Amino acid sequence: QVQLVESGGGLVQPGGSLKLSCAASGVILSTATMYWDRQAPGKQREFVAVITRGGSTNYVASVQGRFTISRDNAKNTVYLQMNSLKPEDTAVYYCHLGLPYDVWGQGTQVTVSS
Repeated sequence: QVQLVESGGGLVQPGGSLKLSCAASGVILSTATMYWDRQAPGKQREFVAVITRGGSTNYVASVQGRFTISRDNAKNTVYLQMNSLKPEDTAVYYCHLGLPYDVWGQGTQVTVSS
């Protein structure tokens, strides 16, 4: 059974940093595409970042240059390093394993506020 467990969320001041982790079991992450998505209060869930099997990455424009998605194959974990955080980054962040698995983590709350 494929499972994703997220961690690393919390409360941070504007301009601060957080690093989210998504640890996988039941699948080798280097063989799959992994996404980070987020859902802010009252808004639809949106794409944030992706890393492919080959290690290519892509980001939504609003986080380009501030967020970095990466993968540690030895730990079977994907990360989202978030720098220069803004209040509008406040959301529940989810890691999402792409097809054919289509598995979501439980989500981790990120709150950016002074």
